[in-house]
Amino acid sequence: MDAQPAYTAVVLAGGRAARLGGQAKPQLEVGGRTMLAAVLAAVTDAARRVVVGPAQPVPDDVVLVREKPPGGGPVAALRAGLARVETDVVAVLAGDLPFLTTAAIGELRARLRADGVLVVDDSGRDQLLLGVWRTEPLRTAVSRSGGPTSMRRTLSGLSFDRWRPVVAQGTPPPWLDCDTPADLARAQQVADGLPG
Repeated sequence: MDAQPAYTAVVLAGGRAARLGGQAKPQLEVGGRTMLAAVLAAVTDAARRVVVGPAQPVPDDVVLVREKPPGGGPVAALRAGLARVETDVVAVLAGDLPFLTTAAIGELRARLRADGVLVVDDSGRDQLLLGVWRTEPLRTAVSRSGGPTSMRRTLSGLSFDRWRPVVAQGTPPPWLDCDTPADLARAQQVADGLPG
């Protein structure tokens, strides 16, 4: 029996993807499916899945909302997503994580002790859009940020733990995102080499 509390997944799927020619980044394909589809597949056990961004294809049971102003950045997007969260726990995820897994989300949920827990990549960098949080402290932190601000600054007043996943050789890390054409090409190459 799963003793972990119910959670909502908020997936930030906006942004202009200027370095990718302005394409809708979450809709780019890696391994035969869109990156957004991969992220949503990793959180099928969520009580609710909320995608924040422009109109785009999502499953019927996914709530699609838009940040205000449109293109207002990740904090504005998170604010819009949190407005649809009714659980005490929320996973905050980027929409361009083609190798995110249900297991990684489960590990994060199991490690939630403080206000939040987020993934640290193999270079020691905090992955601010790959974490699990207690909803109310996160909501309070986001509501305090009036105008445009960074995620790092918004989260800085919260108490959170860091988790560095052990990644088996030959397995792509869950934090691998696609910000540039080279990132996307590398992810597609990795996906092509994975067992079907």
